[in-house]
Parts: sequence; structure tokens; C-alpha cells
Amino acid sequence: MGRITAKVTVENVSTPDNTITVDALVDTGASYLTFPLAWKEQLGAFRSQREIELQTATQEIIKGIICGPVEITVEGFRPVYNELLFLDMLPDKGEYEPLLGYVVLEQCGVSVDMSEHRLVPMKYMDAKFGREVKGRTDPAFR
Repeated sequence: MGRITAKVTVENVSTPDNTITVDALVDTGASYLTFPLAWKEQLGAFRSQREIELQTATQEIIKGIICGPVEITVEGFRPVYNELLFLDMLPDKGEYEPLLGYVVLEQCGVSVDMSEHRLVPMKYMDAKFGREVKGRTDPAFR
């Protein structure tokens, strides 16, 4: 397995002059775009901010801060609006490693090509409606 990183630009919608561009590790096991808490002030004041609890891969429960809205652009794919998760991270050799999770990847129309270690456009966006379509239960979903 190889590592896939992507250039990600985040702009605080409330203060558009506050923008950060980073190389983020593509982590399809993570939900959010995740930055270190140490970077939060660089993006200024957010319209919305709340604390949430998260469960790590080691089953540890930790707290994070969700802020938004932000505009997120991944390597030239279409920009999307979402929230940004800040976690208390420890730098490795003085460097933080932000994570690019699956929610933003899906919103941007990005698929991960593991054989070529790159991001590629999705052929089609997912249009699942769940079990009910126009008030009727579709037997195909049973």
C-alpha cells in the first residue's frame, strides 16, 4: 500500500481572506477533512462552531471542534462547502498531517485509484434515494 496525498485549499466563508493550502493524507477511513487545532486561528472566526465526540481506530473517544462553513477545493476538482474538523494533534518531526476524509472526497466527485495511487474523477455521482422514492417503497430496495 502506498500513501496518497492531495493539495487541499480551505477558505473560511465568513472571512474569505483567511485561506490555508496544505498537502493532506487521503484517508478513506476518516469522515471529515481534519486539521490540527493549532491551525484554527489562521482561518479566523467561524459562523458555526461546536464540540463533538469521535471514536478513533483504537476505540478511544476524543473531542474535536467542528467549524464552518468553509469552501474546500481538492486538487482542481470542483469546490464544495462543508465543515472542518479540528483535533488536538501532535506534529511528527515538527510537521502536522491533515487528513482528507471520504465525505469531502464524495462531495467533490473524487474517487481513489489505489493501483495508481492518485485521485480520479468519479464517472457518476451517487444518487441513492434510500428506500422511498416519491412516497412509495421501491421493491428493488428490499
